Amino acid sequence: MSLVAEPAIRPVADFRVTRSRRNVAWTGAGALVVVVVLALFPYLVYSGITTILVQAFIVLTLASMWNLLAGYAGLVSVGQQAFVGLGAYFVLILALHGASPFAALPIAAIGCGVAALPLWWLVSRLRSGYFAIATWVLAATIMLFIERFSSIGGGTGLPLPGLSGLGPTLLAAYTYWAALAVTVVAMLAVYLLLRSRLGLVLTAIRDDEAAARSSGARVGLARMLVFVVAGIGCGAAGAVLAINSLQVQPSAVFSVQWTAEMAFAAIIGGLGTIEGPIIGTAVYMLLQQTLASYNAWYLIILGLVAIIVALFARRGLWGLVDSRLSFRLFPVGYWLRTAASPATAGRRNTDDD
Repeated sequence: MSLVAEPAIRPVADFRVTRSRRNVAWTGAGALVVVVVLALFPYLVYSGITTILVQAFIVLTLASMWNLLAGYAGLVSVGQQAFVGLGAYFVLILALHGASPFAALPIAAIGCGVAALPLWWLVSRLRSGYFAIATWVLAATIMLFIERFSSIGGGTGLPLPGLSGLGPTLLAAYTYWAALAVTVVAMLAVYLLLRSRLGLVLTAIRDDEAAARSSGARVGLARMLVFVVAGIGCGAAGAVLAINSLQVQPSAVFSVQWTAEMAFAAIIGGLGTIEGPIIGTAVYMLLQQTLASYNAWYLIILGLVAIIVALFARRGLWGLVDSRLSFRLFPVGYWLRTAASPATAGRRNTDDD
């Protein structure tokens, strides 16, 4: 008889990895209700509120695209205003040739996606600060190139034609619905993309690019696709901006302020989450409407808010909620479940963070 006690053999739990499905049904139903209610706003509220919401939809669309770039693909762009301006000018050019600006909106978005391919070829080998500066230079170069064409207004721009037949109330309602539609499509596209295999690759890139490459992930292709999608989204937002402003001016549509706003909203809300840009846009619009009359102090306070959040809430405002409640409105990751321990059946895998 052996004097050494043999170790007890414990049964191995049956682990399985499943797609994250918590809250999906409730989130879908709630989102549908919210969209329907928002669609009714032109009949329920004053035009001043819908005008503010159009601005919010533009910022939310831009922030979602920038979050997709920086929060998942690791591409910190300072030149996304290039696609905002291109989207606005595509609408202007089509309107000058007799097309309705609203009908030109999806064409402008697709045109920006096509334009993103050669631009990606120019910056694809750059990383970190080099990539950021290169995108900024590209945006400035495109603006200077467009200013050389007097047929589309040169440096002063042109009013947007094709909308004179609509009354002010009807035009405001159509613009609002176009902005809402662009935002809904953009966020739905981001959600579906992140729940696809490409989303899994992007999550791997976000967590550890070297490990993603070593496991066989096609990092370059994934980043190119994200760059194109972000170009389409920012172009659509630029098209809405042109319709809302009724004027396309190079210094306005190619302003780096657009990148500053989308980056602020994404970082404040929380990078690497779908919910982050929503929270960040709400905070940005609240600060804008409250402090815009304070001139320079408005920008100073925005900067202070960004610094405070960066120092004390590294994952953004939504990250604070998620870390305490382990709750996601839009779950896009994977889950580790075990049949042996029901208590851990809902435990989240780190890939969903």
